[in-house]
Amino acid sequence: MEPYETKQGTRYRVRYRKPDKQQTDKRGFKTVKDAELYLAAIKVSKATGDYIDPSKATITVGALHQRWLDGKKVLKPSAYDALPRAWKNQVEPTWGKREIGSIEKSEVQAWVAGIYAERSASTTLRALGVLAGILDMAIDDGRIKRNPARGLTNRPRKPKKKPGRVYLTHPQLELLARCSKRPTMVRLLGVTGLRWGEAAALMVRGHDEIRRRLHAELNAPTVNGKVMIGPLKSWEDRWVPYPAYLQPEVKALCLARRPDDLLFPDDVGGHQRRPDHGTGWFEGAVKRAQAIDPHFPRITVHDLRHTAASLAVSAGANVKALQRMLGHASAAETLDTYADLFDDDLESVAMKLGVARAAAGFSDEWERKLAGPAA
Repeated sequence: MEPYETKQGTRYRVRYRKPDKQQTDKRGFKTVKDAELYLAAIKVSKATGDYIDPSKATITVGALHQRWLDGKKVLKPSAYDALPRAWKNQVEPTWGKREIGSIEKSEVQAWVAGIYAERSASTTLRALGVLAGILDMAIDDGRIKRNPARGLTNRPRKPKKKPGRVYLTHPQLELLARCSKRPTMVRLLGVTGLRWGEAAALMVRGHDEIRRRLHAELNAPTVNGKVMIGPLKSWEDRWVPYPAYLQPEVKALCLARRPDDLLFPDDVGGHQRRPDHGTGWFEGAVKRAQAIDPHFPRITVHDLRHTAASLAVSAGANVKALQRMLGHASAAETLDTYADLFDDDLESVAMKLGVARAAAGFSDEWERKLAGPAA
C-alpha cells in the first residue's frame, strides 16, 4: 500500500496480483481502512473464484450487443426480428456508449419508466429484455458480478386479456367463408385454431384423409411484409383434426397438387403473406359480410383462431383437448388465454350438480329418516 498526494489531500494505492499472476493496482482510496478492505475483498474473491477483473467492466454495451444478437438468431424469425429494432430504437440511444460496469439499477429503473410513459408495455419489456440479456452475457463472460437490469420494481405488465376479443358463431363463420376468395382456408382457420403462419405452411403431404387431420410442421409468418419460414411457435409439430363436412373441400385441394406443394399457396404457388389490414382479401371478405349482415363484427385473421377455441368449447372440448388443438405449451396457458370461455362451464357444472342431486332420490321419506335420530 502506498500513499500519494493530490490537490484534495492524501490518497492511497494498493497493488495486487490478478489470478493470472499479472500485477495491477487500484488507487484513489481516501483512508487506509478503505484500501485495506478493498485488498481483503480481492483476496477473498480470488480464493473463491469470484474475482472480476475491473478492466473487463470498461467495455461498452454497444461493443457487446452484436454478439448477443448473433446468439439469438436461433430464435424463430418472427421472435428475432423485433430484437434489433428494440436495440436501435430504445436501447442504443441510452446505453450504447455506456461502460457495463458503470450502470446503476436506479438508472435502468428510470429509463424503463421513461419508455413506458410513451410506449406500450410490450415495447418497454422487450427493450428491457435486450439490455438485461446483454448484461447477462457479460456476467457469464466474467465481466460484471450483478445485472442492474434484473430485479426491477414496478415493471410494466402486459394485459392478460385483450379487450374486445371477437368470437364468430357458426353462421357468421360460414357467411365470412362464402364472402371470401379463399372459403376453405377461412373455414379451416375458424374450426382448427391454426395460426396464420401454420396454415400458410401446410403442405399436401400433411393431409391425413382417413383420420381427417392436417400436419402442422412448419411456420410461415409474415414479418415486415416478408414471409419467414421457421419452426412452430411451440417448437413441436402437431396433427390438427378438422370436421367431416370439410373433407370434400380439403380433398379437392390436394387432388390438384403434388405432395410437396402448399395446401394454400398464393397466386404464383408460393407462401401467402398475411393479408394486409384494410386492403387484403380477408378484409374484403369482412366488408362483404358486413354489407349482408350489418351486425357482423370487424375482425382480423387471428380472430378466427379465437373463434375456433370458442366453437370447440361450445362443442364440449375440455382444456387439455383445446390445448393440443391450439398448440399451447400447457393447459395453464390455454386457461389463461381463454378463461372467459370457461366461465359458462362453471354455471353448467352447478346446474348438473343440482340435477344429479335431484336424481339421487332425496324423497320426503328419506328426509324423515334423516331427521328421526335428531328428534
